Amino acid sequence: MKTKITGYAVTIIGLLLLAAGLCLLKMNGDPQGIMLALPYVCIGIGCGLFGQGMGNIISERAVRSNPEIQKKLEIEKNDERNIAIANRAKGKAYDMMTFVYGALMVSFALMGIDMIAVLLLVFAYLFVHGFALYYRFKFDKEM
Repeated sequence: MKTKITGYAVTIIGLLLLAAGLCLLKMNGDPQGIMLALPYVCIGIGCGLFGQGMGNIISERAVRSNPEIQKKLEIEKNDERNIAIANRAKGKAYDMMTFVYGALMVSFALMGIDMIAVLLLVFAYLFVHGFALYYRFKFDKEM
């Protein structure tokens, strides 16, 4: 049985992460190692989860009172034409990301940025392209 995390749970988790990040930031006098970045990661993820949860709560409440709007939104969400447009937009964004990541990696390498940062970008680039190739071959098999 699949469980669904509600907007309230996501909002609470986001607030807890945000509070933990702020506390870690306040308590660390001279941070070293992972404690240099951990508070900021907690704050960033906490803010993102809080915003996502509150957005879901607000949209659910707005739609709950009017079933006609809810049905109309569901039809628009599952419309084949809208799905095709969204997939085409994702494809264009992926194509643009390929060139942006490539230019960013080359510029970082030429600027003499730390090798770890450049290698992380290369890893992310190859990881995304690996997924794209996998799904391309999977899609070609189905046709």
